[in-house]
Amino acid sequence: MKRIIIMLTLSGVLLSCNSREKRNNTEKEEIMETKTQLSNKEKVVALLTSLETGDQKPVSYINPNKYIQHNLAVADGLEGFGALLQNAPEGGFKAKVVRTYQDGDYVFTHTEYDFFGDKVGFDVFRFENGLIVEHWDNLLEKKAPNPSGHTQTDGPTEVKDLDKTEANKNLVKDFVSTILMKGELDKLVNYFDGDNYIQHNPAIGDGLSGLGEALEEMAAQGISMVYSKNHIVFGEGNFVLSISEGTFAGEPTSYYDLFRIENGKIAEHWDVMEPILPESEWQNKNGKFNF
Repeated sequence: MKRIIIMLTLSGVLLSCNSREKRNNTEKEEIMETKTQLSNKEKVVALLTSLETGDQKPVSYINPNKYIQHNLAVADGLEGFGALLQNAPEGGFKAKVVRTYQDGDYVFTHTEYDFFGDKVGFDVFRFENGLIVEHWDNLLEKKAPNPSGHTQTDGPTEVKDLDKTEANKNLVKDFVSTILMKGELDKLVNYFDGDNYIQHNPAIGDGLSGLGEALEEMAAQGISMVYSKNHIVFGEGNFVLSISEGTFAGEPTSYYDLFRIENGKIAEHWDVMEPILPESEWQNKNGKFNF
């Protein structure tokens, strides 16, 4: 009898081990399937679109054991993401991805949201081994078309000039440093093809003339726009995203600026400015700009 009990116990242990091994193998196979079937761009688009569709599959593109959140209003980890979804308003969220680009392990998007109100946002995702492990974003309320009739998201989306990616990134880095941070406005002409400049900021018209008018109006109202630090620049071909911090009207502000480059000059600009939450209101301790 004792021998039978021992044999049954061993059989149970083996069955349990086999069951766990099968589950682990299945999980590994699912991860491998995720990695091989979709590009990182496609995974990000699927994840953002799932906010609207409710599809559960794209959540598997996030590493469940490592998801670092930099949206300061959302708790860290996959649990924080889940809590956000559970607090969706009646009718749920909506998300329309307009632009998607990739720079190494990073994917950045330009998206129209109904996310506790109509918004426009930039999102940045970092991947490790085919899974999302980190997220940053900047959101702004959707506004009416600007003085030149452009919206915050319309315009070209197609990637060109992949061989010029690094040169275009360096152009934007220099522009942000020289013009936006140092304020050397006499050098503006170095970065543009005359007055040919399409602007999507909701308050500014096209051309350097439109930019100059906006700056003069802000100065007359005593409004200052300060770029104090450029944290990182991402790019793919003719599209370059710059992420900076500073102040607007004296308030700590995060600046996400997307530029389209044409023939070595800045041809078009989209942006999202977001006030930075006071630290007392942060839901995670990862910071807004830790890249």
